[in-house]
Amino acid sequence: MKTVNEEMRILADEITERISRFLPEAEGYRATIEDAMTYSVLNGGKRVRPILLLLTYRALGGPAAEETTLVDPFMAALEMIHSYSLVHDDLPAMDNDRFRRGKLTTHAKFGHAMGILAGDGLLNRAFETAVSATESEETKGRILPALRVLAERSGVDGMVGGQAVDVEKTGVAMTAEELDFVYRLKTGALLQAAMQVGAILAGASAETVETMGEIALRVGLAFQIQDDILDVASTTETLGKPVGSDEKNNKTTYVTLYGMRASKEAVENLSAEALDMLAQFPGGQRGEPLAELIASLVGRIV
Repeated sequence: MKTVNEEMRILADEITERISRFLPEAEGYRATIEDAMTYSVLNGGKRVRPILLLLTYRALGGPAAEETTLVDPFMAALEMIHSYSLVHDDLPAMDNDRFRRGKLTTHAKFGHAMGILAGDGLLNRAFETAVSATESEETKGRILPALRVLAERSGVDGMVGGQAVDVEKTGVAMTAEELDFVYRLKTGALLQAAMQVGAILAGASAETVETMGEIALRVGLAFQIQDDILDVASTTETLGKPVGSDEKNNKTTYVTLYGMRASKEAVENLSAEALDMLAQFPGGQRGEPLAELIASLVGRIV
């Protein structure tokens, strides 16, 4: 029997193949930027956000026949937005990282200017892709609400707003309220977009869409707090990325504010709340993969 992580890797590979058809082919005078955009999306990654979108759609009974034409464009759009944010995060003006997932970052491989443009291109390509989704009579009226959520969660009221505060507070001690704001927007907003868009495309009620956003917010907070814990308590070999960077950069984290014990308790409480809220929906076996993914995201090994 496959473990949850193995099943998620298989699903991630499937989704990578499904979203690849929306990426540009490098040709003509635009070959360099198109190559940089495709490289940025396919440069590793666990596809957490599109997987969340797809599993939410399935858990809420979204029609299987609509996945290719309705869901795939939104999965691709969401991953493009996530990828563009990483490309810009890695730039010299931001985190100045030359490697991500063991490979050169986009700006390190293609140049600083092309890194900026590749991120810009991916953001625009994301919405070009999302609006290419098609509806049937059964799913009519779902694209526009899904687009609205995607735009709100990725902009200044969401991911970009959280990142802006994080950048502004670099090297400066943050209050608990400021840290909570950054975590909710920078990490939580795109997870909210994933689950809320999945719910909208499945035809869920407004109340269910709102609840999915609350579940995702708890998952995002638990995920980020667990990341803080791992930065202190794990190893580079186990985690697959450098540890101790938060302390080195004098960065405010949940651990520095509340301590290790309280941080672990917060992860447990938030994840339990998220799973309890999810259990309210009568998805049966349809909902099991989503619950397993959420549990695995916040239960990463120290």
